[in-house]
Amino acid sequence: MEAKLKDLADRRGRITAGGGPKRVAAQHDKGKMTARERIEAFLDEGTFTEIDAFVEHRATELGMDAVEAPGEGVVIGYGTVSGRLVYLFAQDFTVIGGSLGEMHAAKICKAMDMAMKVGCPCIGINDSGGARIQEGVDALYGYGNIFYRNTLASGVIPQISVIMGPCAGGAVYSPALTDFTVMVDKTSNMFITGPQVIKAVTGEDVTAEALGGAQVHSEISGCASLMYADERATIEGVKRLLSYLPSNNIEDAPLAPTSDDVARACPDLAGIIPDSPNKPYDIRDVIAKIFDDGDYFEIQPLYAKNIVTCFARLGGRSVGVIANQPKVMAGVLDINASDKASRFIRFCDSFNIPLVTLADTAGYLPGVGQEHGGVIRHGAKLLYAYSEATVPKLTVIVRKDYGGAYIAMCSKHLGADQVLAWPSAEIAVMGPDGAANIIFKKEIDEAADPAQARKDKIQEYKDSFANPYKAAARGYVDDVIDPAHSRARLASALTMLLGKRESRPAKKHGNTPV
Repeated sequence: MEAKLKDLADRRGRITAGGGPKRVAAQHDKGKMTARERIEAFLDEGTFTEIDAFVEHRATELGMDAVEAPGEGVVIGYGTVSGRLVYLFAQDFTVIGGSLGEMHAAKICKAMDMAMKVGCPCIGINDSGGARIQEGVDALYGYGNIFYRNTLASGVIPQISVIMGPCAGGAVYSPALTDFTVMVDKTSNMFITGPQVIKAVTGEDVTAEALGGAQVHSEISGCASLMYADERATIEGVKRLLSYLPSNNIEDAPLAPTSDDVARACPDLAGIIPDSPNKPYDIRDVIAKIFDDGDYFEIQPLYAKNIVTCFARLGGRSVGVIANQPKVMAGVLDINASDKASRFIRFCDSFNIPLVTLADTAGYLPGVGQEHGGVIRHGAKLLYAYSEATVPKLTVIVRKDYGGAYIAMCSKHLGADQVLAWPSAEIAVMGPDGAANIIFKKEIDEAADPAQARKDKIQEYKDSFANPYKAAARGYVDDVIDPAHSRARLASALTMLLGKRESRPAKKHGNTPV
C-alpha cells in the first residue's frame, strides 16, 4: 500500500503542477494567476474538492499521442463562497494553452451537470486558446455539448463566465449564453475571429485589445456585464454579485443583515430632482438614498448609460432596479437601453428577484439610425420582458414619463403590482412643448402674438396633463407620495407582495422579439 500511496502522490503532484514551472512563470509574468490559484482565491479557504483530476485525452493524431496534458487543461470541482455551494471550472492556460478537446469539454459538462443536479451556481473561468485543432470535430462536439447545457441551465441556476485570458472562436458562445460575463481589463479578450483572420479577409488592421478587449465589450458591444482592473478585483466582484443571487430558481436570494430601518424617511430625495423637467441629475443618487445602506451593485455600468440596471436590497432582500438615467441622453430609451434592461429583467424574473423601476424618461430616441437599427423590435423586448415577469413589480414615477416609454417602464398596463408617483411626475402622451404645437397649432398660428400664445398653451397643457393626478384618477397610479416616504412605501409593498402568485397561459414558450 505504501508504494501505491506514493504513486498516487506522484501522479497528483504532476497534475497539480500544470504545464510546469516555466509555463506557470510565463502566466505570472502576464499578471495572471494559474487555474488553481484562481479557484483558491475564489472559494472559501480549504473548501475546494477537485473532480476528474486524472482524466486524460485520447487523441492520437497529429502528434497528440506523445502529448501529456495534466488534468486535460481544465480544473473542475466544488466548494463554497461565503458558505454557499458552487460548482466551477477553470481552464489552465499552462496546459496546451487551455485548448478545448473532447475530454476537456467532458469535464466542464460534468461540472455543469452536477451544478444542475444539486441546484447551485456554476462559475466558468475562461482562459483558453480555443478549440484543440488536433482533435478536429471532437473539439466541436465538445463545444456543442457545453452550449446545450448552458441553454438547459438557463433560468434554473445562475451561470457566470469569468474571462481571464483569451476566449476566441466558438468558445465565446458559452459566455454569451450564461447570465453574466465578467472581464479583466487589459488581460482578457473575446472575439469570433481574431486580428490575423480579420486582416487576411477584410484588410482591417486591429489589435486583440481594440477588437475584443474588456473595455470594448463593456462600452460598445455590451457583451461584458462587468469589468475589473485585475484578477483579484474580478474575483471579489463575482463574489459580491453572488451575494445578491439565489442558488437556483426555486429558492430566494439570501437575506442580508442590515441596521437600515425600512421605515426610514428620505428627506433629501425631493432636493435631488431639479425644478426644470429638462434639467439632468444622476438617478444613482436617488437609488443610493432609497435602498439599504446606500449600497447597490450596478450591472453593465459602462453600456447604454441612459438606463441603470443594478441589484440592491430593501430590508435585506435582494431587488433588481431598472432606472432611466436623466444624466445621459435625458434618460430616453433606445436600442441598447432596451436590450440591456430586458435581459436584466428576465434574469431577475427567472430567479425570484423582485423588480423596482424608477421612471424618468422623455420617450424613445428619435432618428433614422434608431429606426433602421430596429428600435421597434428592440423596444418591444422591454415590453415583453416586463409583461412576462411574474415577480413582484413596483414602479416609482419620479419625473417625466411620456408616451410609449411610459408604458414600457413597467406601467400598470404591463402588470405592475404597485405604481407610485412623486408630485413632480408628468405622465402624458408627449411633452408639453410638442403637445401644444400639435393640439393648439391653429390657435397659435392665428394669434396676434404667436410666441406668447404658444407659451400660454404650453402652460395650459402642463396644468391639465403634466402631473400625476390624471393617471391617479384612472387608477393607473396607486398613490402620489412625498418622495421622503419612497423607501417605506416600497418596503411595505414588497412585504405585501412576498406571497404573490401569478400564472401565465400554458405554452411551450413565448416568441420573444430578438
